[in-house]
Amino acid sequence: MNDDEMKRRAHDLDVTVWVGKSGIDSVVDELNDQLADRDLVKVKFLRAARAGGSTEEKAADLADRVNAGLVDTRGHTAVMYR
Repeated sequence: MNDDEMKRRAHDLDVTVWVGKSGIDSVVDELNDQLADRDLVKVKFLRAARAGGSTEEKAADLADRVNAGLVDTRGHTAVMYR
């Protein structure tokens, strides 16, 4: 699946992982589980999670921790794949 195709599919996805004040550490296991079951997962970074960094930085860090790729980041939402 190429980048354009993944972005098209990601557009209609619902957010299934929310990163809040507990930070990305608290969602690593959940994101790993979801990526094991589906090829694309949409992650929303709430205001409390963005303190001290951009959404892009936080998304890249989270993707690294779960060994996933980053399809796209728009606003405060990122789409990851494995």
